[in-house]
Amino acid sequence: MFDRRQIPNLLTLSRIACGMAVFALMAALAGGGARGLADWAFALFALGAVTDFFDGWLARRWQAASAWGTALDPIADKIAVLAAVLGLVLAGAGAEVAIPGFLILFREVFVSGLREAGAGRGVKLPVTWLAKWKTTVQLVALSLALLATGLESGPLALAATLLLWLAAAMTLWTGVQYARAFNRAA
Repeated sequence: MFDRRQIPNLLTLSRIACGMAVFALMAALAGGGARGLADWAFALFALGAVTDFFDGWLARRWQAASAWGTALDPIADKIAVLAAVLGLVLAGAGAEVAIPGFLILFREVFVSGLREAGAGRGVKLPVTWLAKWKTTVQLVALSLALLATGLESGPLALAATLLLWLAAAMTLWTGVQYARAFNRAA
């Protein structure tokens, strides 16, 4: 029998699937596919971004937090961001996405490494409120960038670039915070 407490993990898994589909669609666009592929990539990315809120909210509300959900949620976030950044760069977004995108991905790998190294020593680096907000800004910025690609909208692309740089700054700052916390605890 189906247990509704499985829904949060299913939402997280759907975010991973959406991320993979976003990358595939943007790669197809880069390979000469129709502009409409970016519209589908935007829709799937936005859908996946919405699940980032609901999976955690439902898990808390239904007391359905699980080890799998705790592990998969940040992985799903990273897959979604990675898929969108690489997909946009493949589709020709250029340095305005590649540079802040690299900074974001650099920090994600760096903090994941800190968490892994800390786990063996009993050091925990819990997610901060600022880190939750940086994820939200990342998801909004990348959604706008995907939408701008489909619409070929310069003003929307500019807004997406500005938000992406804000997300990169927030991402780097939270990386510094995690590095300081790791240094104090290690």
